[in-house]
Order: sequence, then C-alpha cells, then structure tokens
Amino acid sequence: MSLRKKLIGTKDFYKLVLSVAVPIMIQNGITNFVGLLDNIMVGQVGTEQMSGVAVANQLLFVFNICIFGAISGAGIFGAQFYGCGNYEGVRNAFRFKLWFCAALVLLGIAVFIGGGESLISLYLHESSEAGDVARTLSFGYSYLLCMLFGLAPYALSQAYSSTLRESGETMLPMKAGIAAVLVNLVLNYILIYGKFGAPALGVVGAAIATVISRYVECLIVVLWTHVHRERAPYMEGVYRTLKIPSHLIGQIVIKGLPLMLNETLWSAGMAIMMQCYSMRGLAVIAGLNISSTISNLFNVVFLALGNSVSIIIGQLLGAGKMEEAKDTDTKMIFFSVVSCLGIGAVMAVIAPLFPRMYNTTDEVRHLAEQFIWISAMVMPIQAFMHACYFTLRSGGKTFITFLFDSAFMWVVSIPLAFCLSRFSGLPIVPLYLICQMADIIKCVIGFILVKKGIWIQNFVAEEA
Repeated sequence: MSLRKKLIGTKDFYKLVLSVAVPIMIQNGITNFVGLLDNIMVGQVGTEQMSGVAVANQLLFVFNICIFGAISGAGIFGAQFYGCGNYEGVRNAFRFKLWFCAALVLLGIAVFIGGGESLISLYLHESSEAGDVARTLSFGYSYLLCMLFGLAPYALSQAYSSTLRESGETMLPMKAGIAAVLVNLVLNYILIYGKFGAPALGVVGAAIATVISRYVECLIVVLWTHVHRERAPYMEGVYRTLKIPSHLIGQIVIKGLPLMLNETLWSAGMAIMMQCYSMRGLAVIAGLNISSTISNLFNVVFLALGNSVSIIIGQLLGAGKMEEAKDTDTKMIFFSVVSCLGIGAVMAVIAPLFPRMYNTTDEVRHLAEQFIWISAMVMPIQAFMHACYFTLRSGGKTFITFLFDSAFMWVVSIPLAFCLSRFSGLPIVPLYLICQMADIIKCVIGFILVKKGIWIQNFVAEEA
C-alpha cells in the first residue's frame, strides 16, 4: 500500500469522520466560545475577579474530568455493545454511569465545601502588579460555592450525552449544548453587569448563569432521549431497574477503573502544574487564564477528532472489523495532526491581538501572548497524543492508557515543573515551554504502542 493510500482516505471516509466530529466540534466550540466571552466579561470587571474565577475553574475542571473518566470507563463498553447490537449491554453501561456520577457529585460537594478556600489559596502568590491576593481568594471562593449547584445536572447530562454519542447520535447533544451556552451568554450579560434592572453580581452572576444553563442542557438531553425512543431504543426501560449484572460491573471496573483513575490523576496533575506555574505570581495565573481561554476554543478540533477515534474505531472493533479499524485509525490520526497544523497557525496569528480584549495590566497581556504562541506551536503534538490515547482506549487497553497519560504526567511533567518552579530562577515563559515540549517523549511512546496494534481487540463478543 502506498503512503498516500495509507494516510489519506476516500471522500466517504472523511464524510464518516466529519459526521461524527463536526457536531462535537460545534457543541464544544460554541461552549468554549461562550466561555471565552464569559471570561472576557469577567476580565472586564477586574484582574482579581478574573484570576479568582480562573483558579476556581481549575478546581472544577478536576471534577469535570473525573465525570468524564467515570462515563468513559463504561463508555468503551457502550460503544462496542452498540456496535454488536446488544442494547441491554448499552443500558447496563448507562446505569453504571449513573451510579458512579452520583457518587462523584456527592464527593465533589463535600470536598469543595470543606476545603475549597484552602485549595484556592495554594494558587495565590504575590506578584508585581497583578492584584490583591485576599480579594482574589474572596472572588474565587464565592464563585466556587455558587457553582456547586450545577454539579448534578452537569453529571447527568454528560451521562446521557455520552451514551447518545456512542450510538452515533451526535446532533442532539450538540443542539442541547448550543441552547445552554446561549442561555449562559445572555444571563452572563444581565447578571455580571446588572442589565435590565437586575443587580450587578460580578463573579457570582457568572456562576448563577452557568448553573442555570446546565439545568437547561440537562432537561433538553433527558427529555429528548425519552421522547424519541425510536432514535434511542437502547434507553427503553432503562429505569425499570438500576441493578447491573455483577459480572459486567467486574468487567467495567477491570477495564474502566484504570481509565477513571487516569482521568482523575491527569486532571489533578494539570491542577498541580498550574500551581507550579503560579509560584511566579498572580500575573502568571491571569496570563495563563487568557491563554487557556483561546486555546480551549481552538483545541476543540483535536479533542473532537480524538472522540471520533474512540467512537468509530470502537464500533469497528465491536463489529469484528479488525483490519478496517487499523486502516481507519491510521488515517484518522494523520487527519487530526494535519488539521491542527493549520489551526495552530491561525492561533499564532491572533496571539498578539486577543489579550488586548482584557481590562488588565501590560505584564499580564504580554505573558498571555507568549503562552498563546507556545500553545499554538505544540498543538500538532497534542493532536497526535490525543489520537493515540483514544486509539488505545477504544480497544480496552485502559491500563496502558493509564501509564501513557497519567503516569507520564506524574513521573515526568510534574517533577519537571515542580523542580524548575521551585529550585531555579528560570522565567515563566521558558519554564512553560520546556514543560510543554516534554510531551514529545509521549508522542514517541504513543507511536510505538499504536503501531504495534496491541489495541486491536473485541472485548464484548462474549456479552453479545
């Protein structure tokens, strides 16, 4: 097979990939775009408010990723069950998601109420001109407490949306996401600034708007799923019992637990990396917040393509089409990397312009611009890593993904950031660049694992 045929697919191939990826891109893109506008609105109020919300969101990010890990552990079974036509298996995978998400919501509320203020304080260190630490802590904790009311609807909507996507129904989660972010945007404008007679609530207003939007998204997804039974037949009778066959629980735990732990440790690792960077002062927190806001908007491309790998390859493996899965995976990884070369170039062009939209100091704007350039440069690397991760995950190789993702972060990335931030005088920009470029090692490992084909297996055949 020629290199061109190996790496580049047919029109039908790209139609299939884009039919799965584009709705996810649109949903996540709109979500992140409104998050961007939300961030700018809070940033217009002041640097302390923006930094406080950024730290609180870093903590909430850990919770969100834990939810993602919980549903993903059962989701690899859901995709393969659907691929082989086993609807009862899909129902049981969904029930597992419900139980695990409920436990995480209760744990998240307990942790944030009991230790939220202390956790936020870990990120706050004085710097030259970036604001007051006490005020930043107050704004961050107020925002975090309000956001607790949105944990349950977020978890429930994610459980439903992931199950719909695993069956190829990507449009409904996209539409629900669009409706939610529009509600969030309108309420942000009203509640942050006090428009149309409403009080100006600042960061608390931003939190209230987000919580309401999550209830809207949850209601749309849940109601649609149960009304349109012909589009989601596997959800018929899903609540007649919440019992799950013990042998299936064992299988999900064995294959899914490494994935759940991986997501938890990875997100906690990201929070620790942010804490290491914060040792260089509040200006760094504000600069990274601006950078991550625009990066998240552009990252939807490789994130959606990675999710597409999980769904499409998982279904092919479940259907027993091993050679087709291998060929399709190679083309999808190549497509993701090439796409992100272009996306990264666009992001680099706007790097000097975006930070000017914030009401903050020149120091923060300059740092943000440099962070955005670095993020643009490493985007193709991130795309390759992400596609490799989802390839391994689609075949149930969750222990290997655990080593590939979390173990690498805790063994390489975190010690590197910790040592450089505390035992060297290295400025934040080269420090950040070195930590990001360390992921090249991960790319080499991912390439070897995917090329060996250890992920090619159908692990739900006996359930069918």
